[in-house]
Amino acid sequence: MSAAGFSPWQQRAYDQAVAALDAGRLGHGLLICGPQGLGKRAMAQRLAQHVLEGGRPAGEGRTAQLLAAGTHPDFQLVSFIPNRTGDKLRTEIVIEQVREVSQKLALTPQYGAAQVVVIDPADAINRAACNALLKTLEEPAPGRYLWLISAQPQRLPATIRSRCQRLEFRLPPRAEALDWLRRQGHDAAEAAEALDAARGHPGLADAWLREDGLALRRAIARDLARLEQGEAGVLETAQRWSDEHADARLAHAADWVLAQAGAGLTDAARLHKLATWFDAANRTRDLLRTTVRADLAMVELLRAWAGPDRQRAAHASRQSQESRE
Repeated sequence: MSAAGFSPWQQRAYDQAVAALDAGRLGHGLLICGPQGLGKRAMAQRLAQHVLEGGRPAGEGRTAQLLAAGTHPDFQLVSFIPNRTGDKLRTEIVIEQVREVSQKLALTPQYGAAQVVVIDPADAINRAACNALLKTLEEPAPGRYLWLISAQPQRLPATIRSRCQRLEFRLPPRAEALDWLRRQGHDAAEAAEALDAARGHPGLADAWLREDGLALRRAIARDLARLEQGEAGVLETAQRWSDEHADARLAHAADWVLAQAGAGLTDAARLHKLATWFDAANRTRDLLRTTVRADLAMVELLRAWAGPDRQRAAHASRQSQESRE
C-alpha cells in the first residue's frame, strides 16, 4: 500500500512496521524515534489505521473518518494538556494521563479487536508517569498497542526503552531529500541551500523555506559576523532581536554556531568560543520563557559574542561618524 502524501522515509518506516505486524513480529510496545520533523506522528497514525482496520486495505471508510476527526474510540493520542489554570500547556506528560492510558487499554475495544495509544513526545513523560507506564508495558494484553514517539529517546529510562521494539527514522540520502523538497514546490537552488543549512534534514529545510526561516537564518549570520567584526553595536542588534521572532532567532543562531563548530575548524580558541556561546544561546532561549526582559538577555548574549575589544571599536567608529556629520 502506498500512503498518499508520505515522504519516502515515512513510507519506508511504515512498510517496515506493517511487515512486522503482518508477520506477527510487532510487539505491544513500540518506540518510534528519530529527528524531530520527519513525520513520525503521521506515520504512527497511518499505522494505527492499518491496525484498527484489521490489516485490510485503507480506504475512506468509517475507521479513516473517525481517526481524521479524532473520535475513534479505540485510538488515543496522548500529548501535552492545559495546566491547572488553563492558560497554557504543560511541559510534561503527567501521571494522570498515563493512568488514563492504562485504564483505556484494560477495556474491551469497541470496534474490532485492537486498541492503539500513541504518546508524543514520550521523552516529556515525567518520572512518576514513567513508573506508571512501566507497569503497563510489563503487562501487555492481546491486541493492545502502546507506541512512544521521541526525538530524544535517550531521555527515556532504560527500563522503558528495553521493553519496546525500536522503529527508527533516519535522515534520507541527499538526492532523495532534494527531490522531495522540489516536489513540495521549492526552488532547486534554495532547496539545496536550506538542506545544507539544516545539515541534511528535509523536514527542517521545508519548514524554513515555507516560513521565511532561511531568510531569517541568513540575517542572523550577517548580524553575528558584523558584531564580531565590530561593524555593528550590541544594543541596536539586541533590540532588533527582541521581537516576536526572538526564540526563532536564537534557535537559528545556536544552530548556525553549531554548524560553524562542525565545519572542520582546528583553532581551539575558536571552537571554545563557539561551544560556549552555543550553550549561552540555549540558556537565553530558556530565559525568554520567564519574566526576564528579552532585550536585556539579548544584550548579555550578544556582548559575549562580540567581545569587549570589538565593541569598543564599534563604539569609537560610531562616535567618529557622528562627529563628522
